[in-house]
Amino acid sequence: MKKSVLLIACCGLIISAASAQVYITRTGVINFFSKTPMEDIKAENNQVYAAIDLSKKTIAFSMLMKSFLFRKELMQEHFNENYVESDRHPKSTFKGTFTGDVDPQKPGVYNVQAQGVLTLHGVEKSVNTPATIEITGDGLTGTARFNLLPQDFDIEIPGIVRDKIAKQIDVQVKIDCKPVK
Repeated sequence: MKKSVLLIACCGLIISAASAQVYITRTGVINFFSKTPMEDIKAENNQVYAAIDLSKKTIAFSMLMKSFLFRKELMQEHFNENYVESDRHPKSTFKGTFTGDVDPQKPGVYNVQAQGVLTLHGVEKSVNTPATIEITGDGLTGTARFNLLPQDFDIEIPGIVRDKIAKQIDVQVKIDCKPVK
């Protein structure tokens, strides 16, 4: 009887330890920046859903494209209506994995390599980028920075504004996640 109780208690600890390796947020932040001699364009989306499973080494993100906020309302309107066509393609997602070891019991910054499939404007594209996962006392922070080419996602830039939008868009990701309980 004592062995059965001990076995059940150990199983419970293992299950709770495994679930503690899953971290989520609904308030992740993704910024993008386009710099040209004619104009700078910056937008931020702070409603990014993200999940990281340290035991499986998986990462997933999802965001509504209309949640990107711009400094100028007209830029936001053009972005949603003419470029990413948010009504036709309302979400962007990333599903992937990371390499490198991250110890959830040991606070610190871990350099990892994230790779997966980014879906944007209805187009799937492989992404492979350096990233960091920082274990903190109450969760983790994930960061990454990479460049995207609009034409890789079938986003057409009209000739009249082509000089105002960079050929490569700088994307920055920062997610502060808490463990799933």
